[in-house]
Amino acid sequence: MEYISTRNIKKTFMFKDVFLKGLAPDGGLFVPKNFPKYNSAELENLRRFSYKDLATKIIYKFCNDEFSEQEVNNLVQTSYKNFRIKEVVKIKKLGKLNLLELFHGPTLAFKDIAMQIIGNMYEKILRKNNLKINIIVATSGDTGAAAISAIKNRKNMKIFVLHPDKKISEVQRKFMTTVNSKNVFNIALDGNFDDCQKLVKLMFNDKAFRNSANMSGVNSINWSRIVFQIVYYFFAYFQIAKKGEKINFSVPTGNFGDIYAGYVAKKMGLPINKLVIATNKNDILKRVIKTGLYKPTKAYHTVSPSMDIQVASNFERLIFDVCSRNSSRTSKLMGDLNKKGKFEIEKKELSKIKDHFISESLSEEETKLVINRIYKSKKILIDPHTAVGLGVLKKIPLKGNTITLATAHPSKFSEVVAKSTSLKPELPEKLKNILIKKESYAKLPNDLKTIQKYILKKI
Repeated sequence: MEYISTRNIKKTFMFKDVFLKGLAPDGGLFVPKNFPKYNSAELENLRRFSYKDLATKIIYKFCNDEFSEQEVNNLVQTSYKNFRIKEVVKIKKLGKLNLLELFHGPTLAFKDIAMQIIGNMYEKILRKNNLKINIIVATSGDTGAAAISAIKNRKNMKIFVLHPDKKISEVQRKFMTTVNSKNVFNIALDGNFDDCQKLVKLMFNDKAFRNSANMSGVNSINWSRIVFQIVYYFFAYFQIAKKGEKINFSVPTGNFGDIYAGYVAKKMGLPINKLVIATNKNDILKRVIKTGLYKPTKAYHTVSPSMDIQVASNFERLIFDVCSRNSSRTSKLMGDLNKKGKFEIEKKELSKIKDHFISESLSEEETKLVINRIYKSKKILIDPHTAVGLGVLKKIPLKGNTITLATAHPSKFSEVVAKSTSLKPELPEKLKNILIKKESYAKLPNDLKTIQKYILKKI
């Protein structure tokens, strides 16, 4: 498997480079030179595997120059041994609704599924090459907690997490800030998630700083995140669909990483009809699919904070693909975004996007009503992001079965769930101590030099 950048198709990279660098040297995102593909017979063969064995088969295709299949299997088995259910994820059928529960890992969010493997993979690659790194990551709530859980107490790496101060839930914050580990540093930034993400990108693009900090990243811009998330699309499909049947996936998404993994699964041969981009008031993805104009506006703080994003980083990967993998065209559009604050895609490019994607959004009030409706009718509690994924389906005409990704445990957003249902969701017993543990984090201004100085001092 060889990789290229969305902004330069001439230079190739191997998996280790892609994994450790996170962002391509030219500022683009890494993608495979060619996507592996399964025919219908091969798909039927995959149907019989457990989640962990399926993960091994799929992940190995993307990193076979660095790891043997047995090494991948060992990484998968180790990474998922502490999940609360044997098969890692769970399909819950609610009449005509299908929920894919992705929150059975250590920090109660879908990010654990990728991040636990990433932590173990880092350790293996670093030990093999006698390296040390510093991971710098922006989070809109769940990525940071999952990354800290996977990387805490490891000797050859430190992790710096930037979160938007007072713009994530209390439980989301405490999953990060109550971790007492010498290699973990939390930064509450005076700004929103887009500010956090922008600073991380600026640090990646500052070659002098990147080298002096020996920097790596685990945001969804890191290709490995996408790879590990592809697996649950395949697994869920096999639980619900018959051979060759086309189904839909509804995905609450902000940074476009989770739903892009579904797009890759489709490119690999999985019979997916439509991928539903479910979004909140920060509906830039809905707007671009309807108009072709990508123009970030103000990011609003909502009850589904992990989607409070206006610059969806992974969208560049899709742009690259629908522009016929033309890196010059992709570079121009991304340049327009930086210089003009917007870019516009052509009709034929937009038509390609619409072949695969459809999008709708939910207001704050609608989101709360969905939480209430699902509790009253199905007697289960869902978090606000999952509510967006379910709620938009009422607005979209779809053919066939649909699976909605349940991305977080409702207890991570207990306040909004309690206000919507009059019932407060409880954290799993083993995790309740985070509510009373001491927090530790630095409050810093939205200033690149200040953040860089803080990081260099700690490393």
